[in-house]
Amino acid sequence: MRAQPLARLGRVDGRSWFGQVRDAIDGLVKHSPSRFAILIFTTLILVTTLLLSLPIARAGESSVTPLADAVFTAVSTICVTGLATVDMATYWSPFGNAVIFIGMNVGGVGVLTLASILGLVISRRLGLRAKLIAASDTNPSRIHVGPVAERQAVRLGEVGGLLVTVAASLLVIEAVIAIAMMPSMFAAGYDFGTSAWYSSYYSVSAFTNTGFSPNPAGPVEFVDDYWFQSLLMLDVFLGSLGFPVIFALLRTWRKPRRWSVHVKLTIATTVILFVAGAAMFLLLEYNNPRTYGQLDASPTVFQSFFMSAMTRSGGFATINMHDLNSSSMLVSDMLMFVGGGSASTAGGIKVTTLAVLFLAAFAEARGAPAMEAFGRRIPRDILRLAVSVVLWGATIVAVSTIAIAQITKEPLDFVLFDVISGFATCGLSTGLTAELPPEGKYVMAATMFMGRVGTVTLAAALAASQRRQLFRRPEERPIVG
Repeated sequence: MRAQPLARLGRVDGRSWFGQVRDAIDGLVKHSPSRFAILIFTTLILVTTLLLSLPIARAGESSVTPLADAVFTAVSTICVTGLATVDMATYWSPFGNAVIFIGMNVGGVGVLTLASILGLVISRRLGLRAKLIAASDTNPSRIHVGPVAERQAVRLGEVGGLLVTVAASLLVIEAVIAIAMMPSMFAAGYDFGTSAWYSSYYSVSAFTNTGFSPNPAGPVEFVDDYWFQSLLMLDVFLGSLGFPVIFALLRTWRKPRRWSVHVKLTIATTVILFVAGAAMFLLLEYNNPRTYGQLDASPTVFQSFFMSAMTRSGGFATINMHDLNSSSMLVSDMLMFVGGGSASTAGGIKVTTLAVLFLAAFAEARGAPAMEAFGRRIPRDILRLAVSVVLWGATIVAVSTIAIAQITKEPLDFVLFDVISGFATCGLSTGLTAELPPEGKYVMAATMFMGRVGTVTLAAALAASQRRQLFRRPEERPIVG
C-alpha cells in the first residue's frame, strides 16, 4: 500500500533520488578519490566553457566567443593560471566577468579540497572517505600509502576545521585586501562602483594567484603606487602559503615551536626564494634600460621584490616580460617551476618538494642515514614522491615546449617561459600565448590543467590499480653518476 506514494515521491526501495545520487558518488569516491576530484575539476571547466561561449558573456559583440578562446579562458580561470588569449579587461561583458570572478574563487580552493567540500554538501557530513580526500590535498603521500604515521601539517581529525579555514580565508583575506585597495582606486580617478569592482577583482585574482587584471592597463597603471603593489604582494604571499599553513598559524601563531615540519619548511623556503629571487633580479636587471635601468635605487629594489613575488605564481607585472634579459628569464623560469606551498592557490612543484630534494642532497653529502629538518626525520618515501613530482613536471614542460615550439616557430626562451608559466599556473607571459593558433591554445590549456591538478594526483588517477607486492626481489646496485 505504501509503494505507490513512495514512487510518486521519487523513491525506489525506500531511497530518494538524492540518496541514490549520494550513494553513487560515495561509491566513486571509494573507488578512486583522485579520479573523483579530477572529474569535478573537469566538470567545472566544461560548465565555465559553456557559460563563456554564450553571446551574453562577450562585451559589445553579438557573435559567440570562439571555442578555443572559451576553452582556454575557462581552463585558465578554474586552474587560476592567469594566461589569456583575449584582453580580459575589455573582451568580457559583466556576465562573463562574473563567471570568471566566481571561477577564480572556486579554482583557488583546490582540486581535492573542493571535492571534499562538495562531498560534504551531498552527504551532509564529512565522513572518513571525504576526510581522506581533503587530507590528501594537504599531504599527497596519502594518495599512495593512505594515512601515514609521521607528523602532518593537518591531522585527519582536523580536516573539518581545515575546510572551515579555507572558506574563512577566502572571504576574510579577500575582503580586507579589497577594502585596503580602495584608496588606490580613488586616487586613480575611478568612481565608487568601479573602484569597488576593481578592488574586489584584484583581491580575488591576487589571493588565488591568478593574475587577471580588470583594468585595461593592468598593474602598470599603479606602477608608482607602492601601497597597491605591496597589497598585491601580501595577497599573493598569503595565497601561496597553503591552507594547511594558514590553519596552523591561526592556531599556534604565538608558539612557533609547535609548528610542524611542513609549516616550517614552507615558510623558510618561501622566504629564502623571495629574497634570493629579488637579489637575482636586482643584479641582472639594474642596468637594463628596457626594465629597471631608468629607475632610481629604491624603486629598483622594490620592483625586484615585486617581480620575485609575482614569478612565484602571482602573475602580475609592471614590465614587459619579453624585455627581460635572457638570464633573468631563466631565473623566472626556475622560480615559476618551483611555485608556492602545497595545498595553496599557487602552482609549480611546490616549495616543500624543492626543500626535500635539497635535504636529501645535504644528507647524502654528509653521509647521513636519513633526511632531517628541525629536529625531525623525514621518511624516504617522501623523497621518492618529490622526485616523481619533479620528473612528471619536467616531462610535461618538455613535451609542451616541443609541441608549441614546433607549432609557433618562436624562440625557445619565449616558448619555455610561457609553457612553464602555464604549467606552474603563474600567468606571466612574453606575449606568445596571446598569439597562439587554435592548436597551440589547446596544448597550453592541457598544460595548465595538468599543472593545476597536480602531477601526483594526475599520476594516481591514471593508475588503473595499486599493487601490493608480497615479496622482495634480490637487491643490486647500478652505477649512478
